[in-house]
Amino acid sequence: MAGVILEQVTQRFGRHLAVADVSLRIPNGEFWVLMGPSGCGKSTILRTVAGLMPVQQGRVFLGERCVNQVSARERDVAMVFQNYALYPHLSVAENLAFGLKMRGVGSAVRQQRVQWVADLLGLTGLLTQKPGQLSGGQQQRVALGRAMVRSPQVFLMDEPLSNLDSRLRDQTRTELKRLHQQLKITTLYVTHDQTEAMTLADQLVIMHQGRVQQAGTPQNLYQHPDNKTVASFLGNPPMNFLPPWLLPNAPGEVTVGIRPEAIEITAPETGMLRGRVAVVEPLGDVTLVQVQIEATELWVKTQSVPVLGEWVGLIIPRQFCYYFDSANGIRLTTKYSNPI
Repeated sequence: MAGVILEQVTQRFGRHLAVADVSLRIPNGEFWVLMGPSGCGKSTILRTVAGLMPVQQGRVFLGERCVNQVSARERDVAMVFQNYALYPHLSVAENLAFGLKMRGVGSAVRQQRVQWVADLLGLTGLLTQKPGQLSGGQQQRVALGRAMVRSPQVFLMDEPLSNLDSRLRDQTRTELKRLHQQLKITTLYVTHDQTEAMTLADQLVIMHQGRVQQAGTPQNLYQHPDNKTVASFLGNPPMNFLPPWLLPNAPGEVTVGIRPEAIEITAPETGMLRGRVAVVEPLGDVTLVQVQIEATELWVKTQSVPVLGEWVGLIIPRQFCYYFDSANGIRLTTKYSNPI
């Protein structure tokens, strides 16, 4: 196993800047997740580490070795794609063993590794079947097993669960977490799904327009976002942003952020803000409520179930507010401590 280091990596597609001056240091055995909107550069980073794209600027290390000039075949990394790309004419066992066979691994060793992976992933009873006979979840496990059977230094995973339905995705996510805890292989995982990111990651990296916005534990990024981009990307629903004119004593250059779970719904006459209920989404344990206040929409997580169209008051506790510079989106920590 090996850690992964990126030093000031920049990648372009023609005039398009796909990755801009990215530096990351992923310790051996950790599970890191790259997250961001489509086109933010996260898959480009994965392909650069894998050797599928040459490094245009900067350096990439696997362990102590700079691999800028090392071919993908010689990097000892295994990649799992969104498209499972299984060979339809081969059995599960043959799909699992294919990469080892191409590398000249002997038959006895191939069989031993295939059986180990099959036992680990619950594929033992499926080894003679073809991919067309498998469910989506089973095919995903075969694709994962094909990577694992090589015992690589690094796993690279590009949205491997996105083709699964919600229930299978939850089950497979739990399985991935368990497998990583058992195998401790350095993993770099790309997703746009924040549930995957928050539950899987030892460290989470938020990207936007090719640049790293913030890196840290999922909980730290959720509680202490560096800027509006990070704050708005984590949370379901995401953080609410209030224009300064909506709140008393808020300076014009400040945007106030508040998480939906921090807002309290009250009677119209007792709230600091007053609005009409525009959307009600019961989820069982909580209800998501959208409140319309003039041109501003605020999402609230609440235990109550208000009536659609009724007027309500909102209490916004200032100890749970975040303050962002309206010009550049950077979070302010001391300049405005209590604007409301």
